Amino acid sequence: MSSTFGVWFRQDLRLNDNRALFEAIEAAKKHEGNLVAFFHIHPELTESFTIRHDYFFQTLRDLAHRAESFGMPIHFIYGELSQALSTLNEQVPNLSSVYFNKDEVGFGAERDLEAVNWFEEEGIEVRSFQDRHIHGATEVKKDDGDHYKVFTPYFKKWQKLNKPPLYSIDHEHLKQYGRDYTEQFHEGQEHFQKMLAQCEKEWKHIGEDSASRRLGVFLNQKVDEYEEKRNLPAANATSMISPYLKNGVLSPRTIYHKIEEVREKKGDSKGLHTYLSEIAWRDYYNMIYYMYPEAKSKEIDSSKRQRDWIDDDERFLKWKNGETGFPIVDAAMRQLNSIGWMHNRLRMIVASFLSKDYLLDWRKGERYFQERLIDYDAASNIGGWQWASSTGTDAAPYFRVFNPTRQSERFDADGEFIRTYVKELKNVPKKYIHEPHKMSEEEQNKYGCVIGKDYPEPTVDHKTQRKKAIAMFESD
Repeated sequence: MSSTFGVWFRQDLRLNDNRALFEAIEAAKKHEGNLVAFFHIHPELTESFTIRHDYFFQTLRDLAHRAESFGMPIHFIYGELSQALSTLNEQVPNLSSVYFNKDEVGFGAERDLEAVNWFEEEGIEVRSFQDRHIHGATEVKKDDGDHYKVFTPYFKKWQKLNKPPLYSIDHEHLKQYGRDYTEQFHEGQEHFQKMLAQCEKEWKHIGEDSASRRLGVFLNQKVDEYEEKRNLPAANATSMISPYLKNGVLSPRTIYHKIEEVREKKGDSKGLHTYLSEIAWRDYYNMIYYMYPEAKSKEIDSSKRQRDWIDDDERFLKWKNGETGFPIVDAAMRQLNSIGWMHNRLRMIVASFLSKDYLLDWRKGERYFQERLIDYDAASNIGGWQWASSTGTDAAPYFRVFNPTRQSERFDADGEFIRTYVKELKNVPKKYIHEPHKMSEEEQNKYGCVIGKDYPEPTVDHKTQRKKAIAMFESD
């Protein structure tokens, strides 16, 4: 009987430039074997359902439809890992090898270790590959072998290393080698349908075709202005590629080689260079999380672990709901709650506000982002929060406390972004849009925004809180 090669999809929801899929096809060709694709639905995935799950499972559905159209259906297995893998092994004839793109950090790394041990005990070969990043967590090192703690020198070394090639996949091979055992996987399919039944949003841009188009539009029409406009949330100047990268709909290799194509055609530019650095930032934070595996729950800088954060549920709720009285913060949080995504400049502003104006524990904010962001990447998110709260390796100096009003004036000067998400302020003129509480009572009535009724007064005094934050940080 021919050998069967399993392809385990996880956060690599694509049929193009997918290394594990490529390698499995090559093995099936070489040994005249069969190919079976599967996805594991862990019970924990079904315990809660937020906008992040909505986006992920609709993305997974898009992959399932594409794979089925090419003759290689996705088989869904459900249960605790060992239970689900046992079902797979029982139902798939002569499963000899399993191919997957590995995770190096967090829950994914722990799952991979458990899975490898299980497969080895069953006599099933495991082949795992670096696919989520251009360079893995241990590839970019100092000359003395130590890891980098600052991004700039890391990026210089990163640029000098040879980059991995694209893995071109002939979709005809999916039909040729793919096998359909879906009749044996009713339970997994039922759980997948249950997850889909909870989805409510209509996503306009989802899946591989959408990702390819969006990347093309950005690199051909927007990248030249990226350096200049990327910090302006109202400008629509970013690539919006992060959800595709997080869910593996688009590989970082593809992005890198597309950037190189544009360079060859049009020459280098600041926009291209800056955008490339954003891809390297993903690798950098993955490396940091790998080197500091407790970073989700502990400050990387051990000297900052005794900090006395304030415990104030009311403040945290105001921050989450976008009711702080600081328009740029509130607009950012309402954007997050509305579309499951937030502009990167705004992520820095709201993180600084939570940890240095409200003096609340950064972990609370990091976990809320985990619930809401459709592009939630643990390593990057943890890295960003530790940067903002001045607790990481390459963190903002503790005395750097973002002034939310100045940030607002600088990056949303006309208040266009604020008015998009804070509807109470839609008629407030530019003169007051960043500090609406400074309007007189007559002006508040004139512009339809009564402070304290329609929109809150500032919930803290920034100058006072800045002094408190610096004093708290200096006491570490």
